[in-house]
Amino acid sequence: MEEKSNLRVATFDDVPALQALIESSARDLSKGYYSVEQIDAVVAHVFGVDTQLIVDGSYFTIEAPDGLAAAGGWSARRTLYGGDQMKAGADPLLDPSTEPARIRAFFVHPRWARRGLARRLYVACARAAWDAGFRELELMATRPGEPFYLALGFTVVERVVATLPSGVTVPFARMHRAIEFGNLEA
Repeated sequence: MEEKSNLRVATFDDVPALQALIESSARDLSKGYYSVEQIDAVVAHVFGVDTQLIVDGSYFTIEAPDGLAAAGGWSARRTLYGGDQMKAGADPLLDPSTEPARIRAFFVHPRWARRGLARRLYVACARAAWDAGFRELELMATRPGEPFYLALGFTVVERVVATLPSGVTVPFARMHRAIEFGNLEA
């Protein structure tokens, strides 16, 4: 796979492939971190495309010869995590002078896991957030994602247990990190 030319901004044409990528990533890479019941619940109620990220031009994909290999984005909006199915109202803009941008919806296809694709997405997101005036990042990490974000220099701010509409509880970690020019490659 060519390393630099295949990262691009997601479009609405990508939504079906993104949904398939998200489900494959969540189901396969969450094994050993979440129970089957928890995985089913997050796929149904949490994970999915947030089309506002596509509208804002802040959701990126990395293509492979066999389809989407990875996707992830950042946001200047209040929503911290979840796809369209979680939204209940307006998603106002954040103030970059006082609030952190959000790192959102990172998913890697299991065939492409552990090849640096999520790190490439992170660097693109951090640069874009910096260019938009943000100096801090925040995210809600899944258990399988938490080690990756810790390696990038994020710290856990809060442990959260979400009770989903199906009644299943799922642990997450709210994480934070400053953006600096020197650490955009981290």
